[in-house]
Amino acid sequence: MVFGIFKKKNNNRAIVDRQYAILTQAARQPGFYLHMDVPDTVMGRFEMLAIVMILYFHRTKDASISGQEIAQEIVDAFFQDLDHSMRELGIGDQGVPKRMKKFAGMFYGRLESYAAALDGADADALAAALRRNIYPQADETAPDMRALAKWMMMASETLSSQSEDAVVTGSATLPSPDFEVFNEIAPCGK
Repeated sequence: MVFGIFKKKNNNRAIVDRQYAILTQAARQPGFYLHMDVPDTVMGRFEMLAIVMILYFHRTKDASISGQEIAQEIVDAFFQDLDHSMRELGIGDQGVPKRMKKFAGMFYGRLESYAAALDGADADALAAALRRNIYPQADETAPDMRALAKWMMMASETLSSQSEDAVVTGSATLPSPDFEVFNEIAPCGK
């Protein structure tokens, strides 16, 4: 009986790996960095990966138990990836736990504010939260982030429309940040 628990985790590994690859690929789309004012920096890439993970986590909050288990394993993989990246950047063993705690706080704070805006279909609140998080030191000249907020609203709808089977098999997808579409919705920098 106990061994069945471990077997299930191992069976989820392929699903988690597939879904995590889809999500990380979505976060790396050049359109976010070229046309939606996300800085192409280590922190900008963290922000996009966090956004994609939050969208996925938001979709799976009402999923079946197996969908929620997979979502938790994907978030765990995200934090393991962060840990590995910090070590590759040369942060020592002593500094990693403190920074991981900080990143976890940042992630869950973003999850709360972005989910509230998504639940309320409030693109303006979402754009404001994105601006605060992506440009924390910025003044009034920082980008307004409306295009990214509109993409997030559309991505949330896209994920919500995907079947439970897509979630539990690790094949849920996100829309591409098609510049022409989002430039019409919310011109960047205006």
